[in-house]
Amino acid sequence: MSNIQSVLHENRVFKPSDDFVKQANVSGMDAYKAMCAEAEQDYAGFWANLARDTIQWHKPFTKSLDESNAPFYKWFEDGELNVSYNCLDKHLATQPNKTAIIFEADDGQVTNVSYKELHGRVCQFANGLKSRGIKKGDRVIIYMPMSVEAVVAMQACARIGAIHSVVFGGFSSKSLHERITDAQAVAVITSDGQFRGGKAMPLKPAVDEALTLGGCEGVHTVIVYRRTGANIELDEDREVWWHDLFNSQSSVCEPEWVGAEHPLFLLYTSGSTGKPKGVQHSTGGYLLGAMMSLKWVFDYKESDIFWCTADVGWITGHSYVAYGPLAIGATQVIFEGVPTYPDAGRFWKMIQDHKVTTFYTAPTAIRSLIKLGGDLPKQYDLSSLRLLGTVGEPINPEAWMWYYETVGQSRCPIVDTWWQTETGCHMIAPLPGAMPIKPGTCTLPLPGIMATIVNEAGDEVHDEHGGFLVIKKPFPSQIRTIWGDPERYKKSYFPEEMKGAYLAGDSAHRDADGYFWIMGRIDDVLNVSGHRLGTMEIESALVANPLVAEAAVVGKPHEVKGESVVAFVVLKGSRPADAAAAKKLVEDLRNWVGKEIGPIAKPDEIRFGENLPKTRSGKIMRRLLRAIAKGEEITQDVSTLENPAILEQLKEVVR
Repeated sequence: MSNIQSVLHENRVFKPSDDFVKQANVSGMDAYKAMCAEAEQDYAGFWANLARDTIQWHKPFTKSLDESNAPFYKWFEDGELNVSYNCLDKHLATQPNKTAIIFEADDGQVTNVSYKELHGRVCQFANGLKSRGIKKGDRVIIYMPMSVEAVVAMQACARIGAIHSVVFGGFSSKSLHERITDAQAVAVITSDGQFRGGKAMPLKPAVDEALTLGGCEGVHTVIVYRRTGANIELDEDREVWWHDLFNSQSSVCEPEWVGAEHPLFLLYTSGSTGKPKGVQHSTGGYLLGAMMSLKWVFDYKESDIFWCTADVGWITGHSYVAYGPLAIGATQVIFEGVPTYPDAGRFWKMIQDHKVTTFYTAPTAIRSLIKLGGDLPKQYDLSSLRLLGTVGEPINPEAWMWYYETVGQSRCPIVDTWWQTETGCHMIAPLPGAMPIKPGTCTLPLPGIMATIVNEAGDEVHDEHGGFLVIKKPFPSQIRTIWGDPERYKKSYFPEEMKGAYLAGDSAHRDADGYFWIMGRIDDVLNVSGHRLGTMEIESALVANPLVAEAAVVGKPHEVKGESVVAFVVLKGSRPADAAAAKKLVEDLRNWVGKEIGPIAKPDEIRFGENLPKTRSGKIMRRLLRAIAKGEEITQDVSTLENPAILEQLKEVVR
């Protein structure tokens, strides 16, 4: 790691305009530095003051940070609150009729929901959950399309103290089953289907299949929202239509007050082993992080129309759709469909129609839209925009410049945000009214986030060489544990050699201005279209196919998706005899992975070999596979390989 060097040299710098600086919540570098100094001086006190000022507490806390059982940190532990109360009830006295959500369906139909209406809906659904015997501490799986109802389901769980775990609607029944069994869920909230790109796609059948796979005996309730009108028979003992449950309930539901450390949700993320990790987030600290980052990074104003394009199945859709915007009283756009339907101008038309001021999306989407119509934004009135953001992976400078010049018309700062499922909210990102920005860097840590770069021994690296990105001190919004596996939590995020720091799993370097540049993952996790996918999970899925003996998966750079999945496969029988047979087998294996994990995990490329490049001790030389996948010449020593001749075979691409 200590030999990693950045090959990207970016010298363009864009300063915020004087007008933007004047109106900013954090105005100028001096203001940012003063906040950082305050956090340095009294770290726990800095966060405690923000928590008292930002959150409405049912019972105020007296303890700020408890480090006695590190790394199982606790924040504001003896305080009590409710997240749904903080997102909805507190606005009823001040802005009940303000639009909370502008929902645009796949077909373009628009529905506006006020804070008062949303509060009533959440209370009704929360009462419905209680009528099914769901209570504080129970785990509830949410497998829903992007919709107002998905947010209602999440908020209703939070209201009664149930712990939700949202599963992305693109995941397969097997992935869903893994999450149901690991969380030991008692209920699943789903939909008959979802609309994407003009097509109705089923969801409920995946739930049916997951529940037949064993280990789901604890699921006593399945609630089904009718979205597409698909022909579905319900099992009356266990299943109920959303509307039947909802319509019979009162719109008054007192919130369940919970301790600040009560788990708000579990969200499963890919690990470098085959088993997904249930990231457990707290109630108080998580909410504080979501709210403060909206105020600082998105420079939130009451007149803003905020649009984060992420699905609620990912952490971005939790922090910047379901919770953060509602907690600060924002109006936000929620979109059911895809950016390319009915054409590649969909995003730009929506920004124009809804007068969006803050637009937050993934570099993958940006690159796709450049490819499909780089001049399209010029055909729409995007003058309402004042701030742009990116999330999910580093953005390459070329895409950054297009986003800045063509979408933001060279006047909107871009906040390139680095954070993770495990951190809960932004960690390193520009405060747009404080710091100059450069294409491709997430710039500087937020006030109170003590990020640095270290070598393998955990010692800080101060030159421009790369190293491990770590966060030296605990912070309120961070992961509390891995559900049911505290040892894995310690080993994954707080290995001994890191000397108590949180290991992010990314490599990074700093430039002469101290700005952070993220260089990629240090473990075997791929970043495909902003989704983190464990190579081990894809390998496990391939090997589960009866024809496959062994598989190794690596990533290679992809101009649209960030990384694409390349699989090297050893078959139990002989390799395909001709190109047509090879092509068919590739398609069959891709579909197999799609069924086992989900379409996003399908390998873009599959290559067949009689063996994999292994050392004599049996270790697969993944660095060689990465070089082969990228088409690079192999210059490193291969004398330790058991079978050097295999490398030529693996260079053959199935066309």
